[in-house]
Amino acid sequence: MIQIKDATLAEASKAGMDEFLQVFTNAYLDAIGGELTAEKMPLLNGSQHTLLAYHFFTKEMRDGGFVQLIQNGYGGYIFSNPFAKAIKQFGAIELSKLIYKAKEIYDPNKAQLEKETTEEEFNALYVDFEVFDELEEIYFDIEEKQTSFIAAYVDEHITDFADII
Repeated sequence: MIQIKDATLAEASKAGMDEFLQVFTNAYLDAIGGELTAEKMPLLNGSQHTLLAYHFFTKEMRDGGFVQLIQNGYGGYIFSNPFAKAIKQFGAIELSKLIYKAKEIYDPNKAQLEKETTEEEFNALYVDFEVFDELEEIYFDIEEKQTSFIAAYVDEHITDFADII
């Protein structure tokens, strides 16, 4: 089980919901050695995987949107797992709907979106998949509210996410 010190969590809570969630995801990343591999998947439970997926999703969306998320290898982790369903259970209903819409684009274009690319080909994917642009705009409009739902869920179900010591 992932252990987090109560004092660390209390300090992060004062800083804000992003910092609160980051304490958990940092502990998960430490537990898996900073890299998510098939061998390391069993080290985390379903709730922990959902929160870690949210961490990767948020980071990649802020850095480069859906194309970058997928090109950096997180397409399967987000779209081929029950992430959208789980995040809905966390209260992030709008985000869940957004992920399902993006999955409708991802699934039929998976091979093209996930193939190795040069920098030029990578940049061309943004043109080829402008359909993601609208979804990305929606995401940035709802991100803060959805994060607040997730943070509240984690706080209310904290034992699903870590052993607080």
